Amino acid sequence: MSSTILYPLLLLAVICHCMSEVPQEEKGLQNDRTEHLNVEDSGAGLTSAEFQQRFLTGIHSELAELRSTVRSLKNRLEVTEEHLRKKDYKVAFAATLGPIGNFGPFNTEITLAYKDVFVNEGRAYNPTTGIFTAPVKGVYFFTLSGHNHSSKPMGLRLFKNGEQMVTIYNHPLGNRFDTGTNSISLTLKEGDHVYVRLRENTWVFDNVNDHTSFVGHLLFPL
Repeated sequence: MSSTILYPLLLLAVICHCMSEVPQEEKGLQNDRTEHLNVEDSGAGLTSAEFQQRFLTGIHSELAELRSTVRSLKNRLEVTEEHLRKKDYKVAFAATLGPIGNFGPFNTEITLAYKDVFVNEGRAYNPTTGIFTAPVKGVYFFTLSGHNHSSKPMGLRLFKNGEQMVTIYNHPLGNRFDTGTNSISLTLKEGDHVYVRLRENTWVFDNVNDHTSFVGHLLFPL
């Protein structure tokens, strides 16, 4: 077949194909317009009360989500503030009986008031009563020492809220002086009390050299 006949036939085929595509594209555009109108009609068909109810429902949903976010942020802020508050606590004390000479013996157990205070950071130790009161929950370290003339025994007991934790006891050993020490780490809640008691029928000694001491400090808050 000659080219003079082939070219017109090809041109005719392309024209026919393009004409067949036009109705399909118009149909697709018409469907898009119909869907758009349906969406608009779905909103346009609402009554005023229905529209208001839908609007209020959306606002309530947004408010509920906002309240949840605020609560979450508030909780995080409270945790952060508590953490910073605990880090601000500086608790340490050290005190001795001072130059009192022999103290005791007594026929009943008594709480020792260490009145010569070297440091009392945080004011948790009361030199009048001899009682340390934990200002914050945490782990604390305590140490106590006692000195005495061993012609009589010396007995010291460290208490936490009325319960004995550790003790020092020197038995009578004759005409000489002896020193005993002990220490412990304790987990305390806010308001817990720690103090040292002298056992009945024992004695303890101190002078300007500060042999008999009660010391404690906060290791870390919990």
